Amino acid sequence: MSGHKTSHKKRLVIVGLLALALVVVTASEAPARRSPFQPLTIFARALAYIEVNYVEPVDQKSLVYGAIRGLTEALDPHSVFLEPEDYVILESDAEGRFAGIGVEVSMRDGWLTILTVFESGPADKAGLEPGDRFLTIEGKEARDIRLYDAVRMIRGEPGTEVTVTIRREGTEEAIERKLRRAFIDVDPIDLRYLENRIVYVQIRAFQEDTAELLSEALDQAVTALHPRGGIEGLLLDLRDNGGGLLREAVLVSDEFLSSGVVLTTRSRGGELIQEFSARKSGTRPKWPMVILINEQTASAAEIVAGALSDHKRAVLVGTRTFGKGSVQNIFELPDGSALKLTIARYYTPSGQSIQAQGISPDIVAEQPKEEGMPAPIREEELEGHLVAKKTLGNRRKQPATASPTGQLQASTILVDDPQAQRGYQALQELIRR
Repeated sequence: MSGHKTSHKKRLVIVGLLALALVVVTASEAPARRSPFQPLTIFARALAYIEVNYVEPVDQKSLVYGAIRGLTEALDPHSVFLEPEDYVILESDAEGRFAGIGVEVSMRDGWLTILTVFESGPADKAGLEPGDRFLTIEGKEARDIRLYDAVRMIRGEPGTEVTVTIRREGTEEAIERKLRRAFIDVDPIDLRYLENRIVYVQIRAFQEDTAELLSEALDQAVTALHPRGGIEGLLLDLRDNGGGLLREAVLVSDEFLSSGVVLTTRSRGGELIQEFSARKSGTRPKWPMVILINEQTASAAEIVAGALSDHKRAVLVGTRTFGKGSVQNIFELPDGSALKLTIARYYTPSGQSIQAQGISPDIVAEQPKEEGMPAPIREEELEGHLVAKKTLGNRRKQPATASPTGQLQASTILVDDPQAQRGYQALQELIRR
């Protein structure tokens, strides 16, 4: 039997050699192998033609930047080329401190639209509101402008001014405002005490110090409520949280998990890149816990929601999340520019990919939409988004729409927030079990 296997192997080798010989003999007739550098040759020649023959003098750096930008635009919407000024903006966002007018913006149907107005910032003082659409920034049209170009125009040195015109739903005439830029400190954590020893914590962003600040806030709550019997339940608000740093999401999840996988990341072909697991040290008590989510809960915020839900550590209340299940890495280039490139998909502990699918809540709770607010856009609606990959594990159960049982008290602090009220009631149900 072994001899038969050996001869078979030899026969395979010989066939391979014969095939190689055939290629050698007929090489003159076969087309030459294409060089992997041929596209670079084409690019170099096109660049030379433009530099020599274009009707006006051209800046080579601008041409190269435009070409790199074109490369990334052929990829998914989260892969972008960052000029040096753009890269500085990205770093300041991660640090949670920057100079600007105090708004969070996004593109909606080609319009630069305000999503959030930071309290006490220049925009807030000038009366700008979520849903306002920029018509011009410093006299330049804001329609179909690149997001990073718009952010660069809005930001600047503290004390300097920027003039904007906006269009507001229900208002016929454009509104013009001159705003004085200022440092905007984004505090990622907001802690409040609700009735019945319930603690409400909102995480606004996953920046460099988010996990540390969350830990300090929880320590503060433990100390404050200890004389009254301690924390009875935790309402964690991840709504409108666009994400941020992956490691901060892992550390936040680790606050509430003593063991098990938090998430895995996989590259092309599904190859495992990294697996993040929780540690027992420093894990919080198993307080009853509800997490609020909505259409703008994205990326790192979805990691936390997915991890705590899969481990049965928290109940999710709200609406289906944004669905950004991809991981980006920064590759610095020699001149200070950088590539923000999608390198992997991430999966929740149960093996669920949320890319272009999002995470569904356990209890659906809609939030009434303010008049004039644009309809939320999810990942699957973005042009060029990555398609959803097959889930590695079991699918999540379908969300429930059950009403709270019995007469449960609503929080007076959350009176203008029906979605949070439903989360508060769901948390009371957990406490009563």
